[in-house]
Amino acid sequence: MRAIVTGGASGIGAATAALLLERGFEVITLDRAGGDIEVDVTDADGIASAVMDAAARLGGLDTVINNAGIGAQGTVADNDDQEWLRVLDVNVVGIARMSAAALPHLRRSRAAAVVNTASIAALVGLPRRAAYSASKGAVLALTRAMAADHVREGIRVNCVSPGTADTPWVQRLLAKAEDPAVELARLEARQPTGRLVTADEVAQAIVYLASPRSGAVTGTSLSVDGGMSGFQLPS
Repeated sequence: MRAIVTGGASGIGAATAALLLERGFEVITLDRAGGDIEVDVTDADGIASAVMDAAARLGGLDTVINNAGIGAQGTVADNDDQEWLRVLDVNVVGIARMSAAALPHLRRSRAAAVVNTASIAALVGLPRRAAYSASKGAVLALTRAMAADHVREGIRVNCVSPGTADTPWVQRLLAKAEDPAVELARLEARQPTGRLVTADEVAQAIVYLASPRSGAVTGTSLSVDGGMSGFQLPS
């Protein structure tokens, strides 16, 4: 099995690439810096070239993990048009660019799968995450639309919706907080398990959806969020 992982140089992407390799996949990571191939998902020509390069190196392509993404903070009053367009370009259109470039190769696979990284923010309203939540809601809708478009071609499309995960982006947010320890406690408390999700836990879900073992699963969002989207504990 041959896979591309975007955003594969750190966090969830790096954990996913490592687990795919452990499970016997051949893997090429794409990232703006530090990937096997360095490319930005907002660069359509760069993505087309990177996919051709990766498919040539791998001898084909079976799996695309669309993990590259950026965060954003604020209400609708806090982000200007440029920030909205930046977030949507990376988080949503980036998936479309990558998937479109990969489709000719995936159509030749006997076990083709696309897995997108969505978020708990697509399912539950979070404060001060307007642009980010909108983008991840679009990822969820896009996943289902892609699944409908390509199921007859033998291409499964699913997404994983992580809760707040212990990733470099979250660590940067904590570092900017007035009191990082208080902010961490707040983030942990909003997940019923009382802790952040780990990158490895998200990777396990992604790799399951990428594997032929999930051959009957398509158009699905798998939540890895400590129970946050499913229930609330009594206060």
